[in-house]
Amino acid sequence: MTYQVYDTTLRDGAQREGISYSVVDKLAVARLLDEFGVGFIEGGWPGAVPKDTEFFRRARTELDLRHALLVAFGATRKAGRTAADDPQVRALLDAETPAVALVAKADLRHVERALRTTPAENLAMIDDTVRHLVAEGRRVFVDGEHFFDGYRADPAYGAAVVETALGAGAEVMVLCDTNGGMLPSQVTTVIADLTARLGVGPERLGIHCQNDTACAVANTVAAVEAGVRHFQGTANGYGERPGNADIFAVVANLQLKLGLPVLPEGCLEQMVRVSHAIAEIANIAPDTHQAYVGAAAFAHKAGLHASAIKVDPLLYNHIDPGVVGNGMRILVTEMAGRASIELKSRELGLDLTGQPETLSRITDRVKELEAGGWSFEAADASFELLVRSELPDRVPVRPFTLESYRVIVEHREDGAVVSEATVKIRVRGERVLATAEGNGPVNALDEALRVALTRHYPELRDFELADYKVRILEGSHGTGAVTRVLVETAGAGRDWTTVGVHPNVVEASWHALVDALTYGLDRAHV
Repeated sequence: MTYQVYDTTLRDGAQREGISYSVVDKLAVARLLDEFGVGFIEGGWPGAVPKDTEFFRRARTELDLRHALLVAFGATRKAGRTAADDPQVRALLDAETPAVALVAKADLRHVERALRTTPAENLAMIDDTVRHLVAEGRRVFVDGEHFFDGYRADPAYGAAVVETALGAGAEVMVLCDTNGGMLPSQVTTVIADLTARLGVGPERLGIHCQNDTACAVANTVAAVEAGVRHFQGTANGYGERPGNADIFAVVANLQLKLGLPVLPEGCLEQMVRVSHAIAEIANIAPDTHQAYVGAAAFAHKAGLHASAIKVDPLLYNHIDPGVVGNGMRILVTEMAGRASIELKSRELGLDLTGQPETLSRITDRVKELEAGGWSFEAADASFELLVRSELPDRVPVRPFTLESYRVIVEHREDGAVVSEATVKIRVRGERVLATAEGNGPVNALDEALRVALTRHYPELRDFELADYKVRILEGSHGTGAVTRVLVETAGAGRDWTTVGVHPNVVEASWHALVDALTYGLDRAHV
């Protein structure tokens, strides 16, 4: 049984607010989707969108796809003319793709009010355009716009649209939930009624769902369970309004839950990598809580979970995360028990098996710190330093001892605001004083500390402050609130996050900075 995985990230997905792909972006996304193993990549609307016309021109020489076929998207011919004379139809042929997708009105109300033509002329437009493209050697998919709403209002006309498209030679008639208002039971009811009415098999039908009821993935899976073999979606569910069916969730559900042969061998494990790479190209932060591919998809926080996972990871994971390229994480929080600490430590390469007293000390210390506002959930480096501090065999040595630091923020007469920091530390028995300016007090403090340490630790030159986050802790108020600082540092081909907490934001930042440099130097000498 063959299934057609049809991706429309570059056309329908690009309609999401805030997304604007360049031609180079579109080529990169197409390569990624091909690596994921989709069968069809809808590249855009040539002739209507200049960028899409250019994409198809360049794709002919720059894309070497292994799994996917490119599809050009367009509309049926205009009312009152022939497909052979329609410039938009000509543009579809000029794109030179092996397959073409046509959007056609499938709701009688839209035919009369939006298209402003007759029901008979709309059917003629579909028939003429499909026959013309098929005669030119193209595989044709017809997207029935507003199909489900239209079918529920006038099933006879909806069926006539399907019959006309398939009769003219369309390979698949795609039923579109354009407004995204359907529920799974409504989708399957329409499919069953339509196939019975026309006497056609559901394998001649496709499904395209928007996510306005948060049911796009469920509706798509329900349609496939009803016999549909062509399904459409977008990477990460991108699309206008709440988006489209997430192609990654749909594929994973069909392949892992229903056992259907959806993707080529070895492609499913590329899911996380492809999802995150496309998010970066779209300039959208990956959704950490996205099903299957999110960083939190297999993250466990409660100690009860960790106790069970220690026995068998599948007791609290619905699949092995590795099959989609993801991994399991144990989060260390105030909810953590000894099992959580043991598993998280093992994840970081520290085996605490057979050390119950050490585990108890670390667990108690974590709970104490978390009660005071510290959070190790997103600060693995600080947690690792805490664990190592409790191990007798390998305690990380602080690279320096603080004598004092001072930060000054100066607003100058010309309007410039300059931050200056001075640190006094002892490094390997030597007293060092260093001063530096920076873009804000924390940056100045970071720069001064590096100036003081670099002569003794030249590897610090490879470390870079990559991100800095500040949060006011829950229950704190006003300018006297307790703050939590997360610092992300990059260097030597990896990155790590540390945490600091204090009522003074600079002091909180200092704790996080010291942990960041200590961890980086410690790992550099492992």
